Amino acid sequence: MPISTHADPLDAPRSHGVPASELCFLVAEDHEFQRSMLVQMLENLGATGVYEAEDGRAAMEITRELEHPFDIIVTDIDMPGMDGLSFIRRLGEAGVGASLIVTSSLDRPLLDTIETMSAAYGMRLLGAVEKPLSQEQLAELIALHWRAKPNPERPRPGAAAFTLDEILAGLRADEFEPFYQPKVELRTGRVKGAEALARWRHPRHGIILPYAFLGLLEDNAQISELTWSILAQGARDCRSWRDAGLDLDVSVNLSGRQLADPGISDAITWQVINQGLEPKHMILEITESAAITDVGRVLENLTRLRMKGFGLSIDDYGTGYSSMQQLTRIPFTELKIDQSFVMHAARQESSRLILESSLDMARKLGIVSVAEGVETPDDWNLLRQSDCDLAQGFHIAKPMPSGDLAEWMRGWG
Repeated sequence: MPISTHADPLDAPRSHGVPASELCFLVAEDHEFQRSMLVQMLENLGATGVYEAEDGRAAMEITRELEHPFDIIVTDIDMPGMDGLSFIRRLGEAGVGASLIVTSSLDRPLLDTIETMSAAYGMRLLGAVEKPLSQEQLAELIALHWRAKPNPERPRPGAAAFTLDEILAGLRADEFEPFYQPKVELRTGRVKGAEALARWRHPRHGIILPYAFLGLLEDNAQISELTWSILAQGARDCRSWRDAGLDLDVSVNLSGRQLADPGISDAITWQVINQGLEPKHMILEITESAAITDVGRVLENLTRLRMKGFGLSIDDYGTGYSSMQQLTRIPFTELKIDQSFVMHAARQESSRLILESSLDMARKLGIVSVAEGVETPDDWNLLRQSDCDLAQGFHIAKPMPSGDLAEWMRGWG
C-alpha cells in the first residue's frame, strides 16, 4: 500500500485561480497509472500536499495516522479490498470533515445514486464524475470546496446522547426554543418569512440540534409538548417582527400525531390568536407521511385550519409514496421541495427533473413553491432560472435566534 506525499515549487501553475496549494488532498485509486495522473493534475493546479492510497483500507489508515485532516478526498468506487462505497461509509461514520470527489467508470444513474448515498452518510460531495477526469473538471470541483458551506445541522460523532427523561425535563424547564431560517423570494430577493426549527438550549451542552431529541419524542408519543411550545413561541416572535414593521410570516412544523385529534384545529387557533398573531401569518408544515394517517380526521382538521386562515405546506415533497394524492385531497397553499432533490439538481439530471416537475406541479395548482437545502450559488441560480418562488438553506442563512433575524435582514438587503 503506497503512502506518499508530493511537493511542488511555490510557483506551480494554477487553473481558474484555485488556491489548491492551501489544501491537503488524498487520492484513493487502485489503478496506478490513473492514480499518478490524478496526482499530477493536482500538482499542476498548485497542490503541495497530496497523499495517495491504492484502496479504501489504505486510505483509512492514512486518515488515522495524520494529525491534520484532509480538505478534499478523491476516490474511485470499484477498488479491491475496501471499495469506494465502503470507504465513503467509513469516512461518514468517522466524522471526517473532508469534501469528497468521486471518479468512476460507472454509468451516470449509478453515480447519481452514489451522490445521494454520500450525502446520507454526512459527506460533503463536490461531484461524482465519469472517468477520465480532466484537469479542467478537477479545478472546477476544487473551486466548489471554497464556495460550499458545510452543513452544521448534520449530527456530529460523539455528540451527547440524551434519555427521554432528560429531554422531558428540558421541556418542563422551558429550555427549548425556535431558531429561524429565512425564506427568500428568488425573483426579488425579499425575505418573506422564516421557518421555526426547534433547538434545545442545554445548560451544559449548549445548542442541541433536533436529531438528538425529535426521534425519541416521536417514538414515545411525547412530541405534543414540544409542538405546542414552538407553536406559541413562533406566533409570539412573528407578532414581534410585524410590530417592528417587518412584513414576515412564520412556518411551524405540525406533528402528525396531533392531526387526528378532533379538537386540534381549535386549540391551534386559540394558541396563535392568544399570542396576538392572525392565523393568516402562520404556515403549518405537514410532512407527507403525517398527512396519510387517519385520513378522515386529518382532512377535517386541515380543512378547518385552512378555513381559519392558516397556510398549509406539504413538507419534504417527493419523499413520500403518495405525493400527488396528497395534493388532490388536502387544501395546501405551499409545496416544499425536499432538499435531497434541490442539493443535487445542479449536477444530477434525475434530481433536476424531479425538481422541475415539482415546480411545474405547483404552478399548475396555483400554490407557492419553496425549495429547501439551497447550499451553493449554483443551487440559487438554477432555482431562479426554474421560476421557483421561495428558497431557504445555508447559502442564504443558517437558522438563528429570533433576536438576530432583524439584524440579519438589514445585512441581507
